[in-house]
Amino acid sequence: MSRQAQNRSASGAARSGDQDGEHQLDHHFSNLGISSSDLPTTDICPVCKSSRYLNKSMRFLVNPECYHKMCESCVDRIFSHGPNKCPIAGCKRTLRKHRFREQTFEDIQVEREVDIRKRIAAIFNRREDEFDTLMDYNNYLNDVEDITYNLINGIDVEETEKKMQAYSASNKAAIASNASLASQEAEDLSALQAAEKEQARLRRDAARREEDLERREKREGRQRTINRLAFGADAKKLEAENKISMQKRLAERDQADRLKANGLSEFVVKGLKTKKAPEPEKPFDAFGGFSVQPRYYTVQERYEWPWLNNVRDDVNINAGGYDIQEFHTRALCEAFSGLGVFIGKEKRQTGMDNGALASKAVGTEGAAEMSVKDVTMADPF
Repeated sequence: MSRQAQNRSASGAARSGDQDGEHQLDHHFSNLGISSSDLPTTDICPVCKSSRYLNKSMRFLVNPECYHKMCESCVDRIFSHGPNKCPIAGCKRTLRKHRFREQTFEDIQVEREVDIRKRIAAIFNRREDEFDTLMDYNNYLNDVEDITYNLINGIDVEETEKKMQAYSASNKAAIASNASLASQEAEDLSALQAAEKEQARLRRDAARREEDLERREKREGRQRTINRLAFGADAKKLEAENKISMQKRLAERDQADRLKANGLSEFVVKGLKTKKAPEPEKPFDAFGGFSVQPRYYTVQERYEWPWLNNVRDDVNINAGGYDIQEFHTRALCEAFSGLGVFIGKEKRQTGMDNGALASKAVGTEGAAEMSVKDVTMADPF
């Protein structure tokens, strides 16, 4: 018998079986004085009309392809021989048996939305530290939420699916890397939680042992005090000794608590991510980091020139705000302005011919070196 003939015969048998089961169910409910329409639709299989009322072990399964619910028996009967069309009227989706699973949420729309969000989160799994600014990260999250909204509400589904496939293909390596990193972080978090639980258990055991030891010491100390008083010991002296012993025990306990606190401070707080602290803002620089300090000369505080001395001491000149240091700085700057330009060196760096321009160089490296040595500038003119 061919495959199509088997499917037709199975479909015919299923329809006849469904009708017989429905008639038996209606007959049973009529004997009880109730109608099958009074039962909740969530307890009746829409394919075979079987009810959980008659079969307490009935399990309903859904397929994320169309989210139509049917009982486990119908899934085994219809999809055991391979993929097949959904038996719900009007649905033309092709379903596979291995994708059927139990429904997690009571509302099937919530089930569908959660599955869509899981699928999108597995593709768009970029992290905040991959972005330069918080605005870029927020824009990325907004785009992901737009894609999610379109898929949930059936808006431009084909275009959205193409966009997701293109993004997944172009960022395959990054997606796999982020997924591996997320898995490693989950394992680290589980290990940290297990370590914290173990530390908490050890602290409880230590506190319990400490309490038992303290009670035993108090009991033994009380008994020693009674015995010593019975043999005629001084009560005031015993009281002073007890105070000293109590203070010693309190000091030891405080020291142990401090050691425990230091050990607990090494644990990492969950939910916090280490971020690089921003560098302190530098003071405003009008030159944008460019150095204006002279390289080939040093301006002295005073030059022994009779003419300059006369200018420095002239009240009429100084009254107008004239500064002789400005004259020194300008004169030296004009004298040394060309010593930092080496045309031959610049041409060698650019790969051009140096022979034609060697005789026209306005400065030499030797002149620059001599100028650095003569920083006092006894006679700049």
